[in-house]
Amino acid sequence: MNIRRAVTADIDGISKLLQQVNNVHADGRPDIFIRDKRKYTADQLCELLADDTRPIFVAVDDEGAVMGYCFCIFEEPATDNMQPIRTLYIDDLCVDSELRGRHIGTELYRFTRDYAAKNGFYHITLNVWNLNTSAMRFYESCGLTPLKVTMEDILPRD
Repeated sequence: MNIRRAVTADIDGISKLLQQVNNVHADGRPDIFIRDKRKYTADQLCELLADDTRPIFVAVDDEGAVMGYCFCIFEEPATDNMQPIRTLYIDDLCVDSELRGRHIGTELYRFTRDYAAKNGFYHITLNVWNLNTSAMRFYESCGLTPLKVTMEDILPRD
């Protein structure tokens, strides 16, 4: 396995995994997510690949097939009342559902963590949907702890 920055040749593999992630969420929250869709189109992925403030890392096998990915975003505080710390936000991390349990996700996270440390980030943050308990357990096993909680009140419909 090799972990590296994603390139345009990885778009088809990334797209397949984006749909897998979306379907996990759509199965758990069909009121929010639409099954068999994905977060980014191929054109949007091309734009992201060119943006150095939004690196995408991929784990690939010996033939170059994408086994997993980690989408990142550079963030800095938007208000004057917060310390001027740099955050590496993980927008999405996924391992192919057929390859889970092989520590690919752990290696992707370690690679991302090393990247953040080498590039002067204060911390890594991410969001996990409450329905995705396996992802929460995975992130906890990597050493992440809750920073804040988003709550909701679904309103009745007429």
